[in-house]
Amino acid sequence: MLFLNLLVNGLVSGCAIGVVAITFSIIYSTTRVFHVAHAGIYTLAGYVTWYLSSEGLPFWLALACAVLVGAAMGAFIQSQLYSRLNQRNATPLVLLIASLGALVVIQNVMAAFFSPDVLQMSPSWRNDTIQLSVVTISVPQALVAVSGLVLFAALLLWSGRTTIGKRTRAVAANEFLAEITRLEPRRVHVIVMAIASGIIAFPSAFTALDQGLQPYTGTLILLTATVAVIAGGMDSLVGAFVTSIILSVLQTTSTVIISGQWSVAATFGLFVILMVVAPKGIFARRTTR
Repeated sequence: MLFLNLLVNGLVSGCAIGVVAITFSIIYSTTRVFHVAHAGIYTLAGYVTWYLSSEGLPFWLALACAVLVGAAMGAFIQSQLYSRLNQRNATPLVLLIASLGALVVIQNVMAAFFSPDVLQMSPSWRNDTIQLSVVTISVPQALVAVSGLVLFAALLLWSGRTTIGKRTRAVAANEFLAEITRLEPRRVHVIVMAIASGIIAFPSAFTALDQGLQPYTGTLILLTATVAVIAGGMDSLVGAFVTSIILSVLQTTSTVIISGQWSVAATFGLFVILMVVAPKGIFARRTTR
């Protein structure tokens, strides 16, 4: 029973991490920026949802506002930070440092305004549970899992079926060719950043409903998501999502045989071994752009 509960918890958290991973993958493959500030936007979206709902706004309306705020922040960072640095021929290292700076600013602003203590969402239904055979999950956990799978499927359809999705893939494949064919790579970069930043409001808010909210929780989630992106294949959305679930399940179920404080270390140790065996990622050869 304990193992089954841990397995379900791993699957649920893996869906949340998977959404962060695939949005991070889309951003990196399109802009070539290692956007660690994604963790800050993840945190910001959660706090916007918490603040507005605690002020009396219905949770779902607060979440919609968080999506808009996240999208606006992502577009702002791309247009006013990364794009300006690219115009000055900044190196990838400079862009990474700038992204780290943005992450630190966002996290510390959240800590200054709302304190570093754990905050709980206000909706009373967050304590409701759902019985699934022999396993009981909370309503927030169900929302995390369902929204993660829906968003994963939606992003796959968006990438392969929509006009902007195809433009994004073209820019990711060859930005120079996209420029001369008037696909407007800079505009695509902003649109992609806005979409990806708005989407992570869902796992942020639903996870906060389940576990509470702190200014720095997004960092560990992004770290795991980044590992999943690299291990799954840098340009593979399926690889990023599936590997996120695998890593999350390994982290939770490994506590059956080892102490919880070593579970993360064991999982990342396995990642190092995997990178030696398959440096291009598990799904790199099976998935094409």
